[in-house]
Amino acid sequence: MKAPETLESARLVYRRPAAGDAPGIFARYAADPEVTRFVGFPAHASLADTNEFISWSDAEWDRWPAGPLLIRTRENNLLVGSTGLTFETPYRAMTGYVLAVDSWGKGYATEALGAMAALAATVGVRRLYAICHTGHEQSWRVLEKGGFTREGILRRYQVFPNLGTGEPADVFCYALML
Repeated sequence: MKAPETLESARLVYRRPAAGDAPGIFARYAADPEVTRFVGFPAHASLADTNEFISWSDAEWDRWPAGPLLIRTRENNLLVGSTGLTFETPYRAMTGYVLAVDSWGKGYATEALGAMAALAATVGVRRLYAICHTGHEQSWRVLEKGGFTREGILRRYQVFPNLGTGEPADVFCYALML
């Protein structure tokens, strides 16, 4: 079952990225070093990087029932970040979120996480998981608030390119069974 390309929650709208979104994505969060500190992709250095993300997003949507989604406010259509599902198998997917600095502390991450859990259930996912750097307390607190269970620590699991170490870091693995 293919997911709709637009979803809504109480305060937010989630929509598949399109080519015209590149300047907003770049300006609002993808190029911001503070926002991208604990993400698994390099901060975007140019709009070409953002366009590559949109191409990757299109490929994910073509291959799987869902993919990346932009997050906008229902109230004024402000782009606040992105979320989505990254599939490994038809029944196992990863989720996450990245929000512009001015959107931090408003509960958007928790709301988006709940929307992704609901979306995952509708497209047949049975195991939804997320990983986060062990030093990113705000993120793991959101996952816990969202009902995800910390399953453990994956040692030297992922490089966080914007931390500048070049070394794989430890991450917490959280999961939700649907």
